[in-house]
Parts: sequence; C-alpha cells; structure tokens
Amino acid sequence: MGPFLSEYPDASLVSISDNQRRPIPDANWQATIYHGLPRNLHTYREQPGEYLAFLGRMSPEKRVDRAIEIARQAGMRLKIAAKIYPEERAYFQQTIEPPLDESRPWVEFIGEVGGREKDEFLGNARALLFPIDWPEPFGLAMIEAMACGTPVIAWRNGAAPEVVTDGVTGFVVESIEEAVRAVGRISSLSRRGCRHVLEERFDAARMARDYVAVYQRLAHASPRPARLSYVNKDYIEQPEYLRVFIGHLRKKIEPNQAKPRYILTEPWVGYRFNPAA
Repeated sequence: MGPFLSEYPDASLVSISDNQRRPIPDANWQATIYHGLPRNLHTYREQPGEYLAFLGRMSPEKRVDRAIEIARQAGMRLKIAAKIYPEERAYFQQTIEPPLDESRPWVEFIGEVGGREKDEFLGNARALLFPIDWPEPFGLAMIEAMACGTPVIAWRNGAAPEVVTDGVTGFVVESIEEAVRAVGRISSLSRRGCRHVLEERFDAARMARDYVAVYQRLAHASPRPARLSYVNKDYIEQPEYLRVFIGHLRKKIEPNQAKPRYILTEPWVGYRFNPAA
C-alpha cells in the first residue's frame, strides 16, 4: 500500500477490520466494513460432533502446530482441512508432518475441502481452532464456522478480537493453556447464539448496503459531478447481489487521464459511481 498511497494520498479506503488500519492509521479511511456471507451458504447444526476443526492454509503463520498441541492437551480429536501450496511443502514436511505422524490416533489430515464438504466439516465440529500467529485482517473461516453454529477459539491477533465475541461466539486466547481451558468451556456457549451473531453482524446483504452507503456518500461529496442513479434496494437484500457487486468493482484508466479513476458499474441495479480522480 505504501507506493500506492504515496502516489494517491487522498485515495478513499475501506478497511475490513479496525485492526487492518494499524499500519497506516493516517490513510483516508472511510469506513470499516466487515465481510459478510449469504445466509443460505452454510447449514446451521444444533448438535455437533466430537472433534475440533482447523481450516486454512498449511503455512507458518496459521500455526497448525498449535492446533495439534491444543487437541492433544484437551484430549479431543482434531480434523485438519488445509491446502498445501508448493511454496509451503518444505514447511509442512519439516515442521508439521512429524507431529502429525505422532498424533495419528487423534489427528486426521483430510486436505482441502470446499462446498458441501466444508459445510459438513465446520458444522459437525465442536469448535473451530483459529490459532494464527500474524495480524490477519479478518479471517473468513471464523464467520463460516459461526454460520454453522460452531464457536471459534481464536488467538488474540489481528482482527480476531473484533470478529469473535468472547464468551458468546467463542473465546479469544493468548496461549495454548488458555485454549485448552476454552475447549473445556465450549459446551457453555449457544450454537444458536453463534448463528444469530452471524446474521446480525456478518450478513452479505448488510455488507453490500454498507459499501453502497460509502459510495453514495463519496459521490455526493465529490467536487466533480458523479452519475448516481436508481438503486434497487430489494435487489441488494438478495445474497446473489454480492456475486455481481464484487465482480464490477474495478479500476480503469481512461486515455485522456493521467491518473486512474475508480469506477463501479452495476447494470442490474442501474448504479454507476464515477468519483473524481
């Protein structure tokens, strides 16, 4: 972001968490808009299985090794769903594979999952472990778990304390010992409550409305006239809006301009935003 902000210091930005702003607090932040999911994307499950889940990449900052140790000390099975990219193969073989082999009786590595497999994997888990070791700006897996009713045990890092409501949708911890104790307290949380928070805070329609509100505000404040026409609010309420909304946010450079102009076109709802460069 440094070179971009040096060239365009007044560029309007939207953060996906308050924590994401920390490296560049003086940027022209317009809002924090949390990610959202369509309500029908995942299946709510009232009765979970008897295992902990890890979902993510097999990279050092995701700390699969922590998840294995938490499961070992808590005496609970762990299922790991993770993709191994070529550049992460050496890390996996040197750091993760040895403890994984030693933990075969209670740890299962199932590889990458998606679609229905991921829905069942998250929904049948007792809890999702999110033991990250870097300032992750959001963490989509956490709200995917909540959509299924599955609580999250997350490290106090990045946006995790913003996404996880401690004692409601999971627990925010700072050590393996705290995480192990949190596993023992999972039964005190309401899975219905997790789903409710997803619908209230991390709904795709809410996310789309928040972005449109920002664009409308910028359009009205722009010193250069912007074309802003009718927005079909009923359509924005539909989860499918997210698919087309993100797909039409793009940057264009017009031949007669020295600087790029950011353009959002959405023909389905007749909305075009063309702010000043």
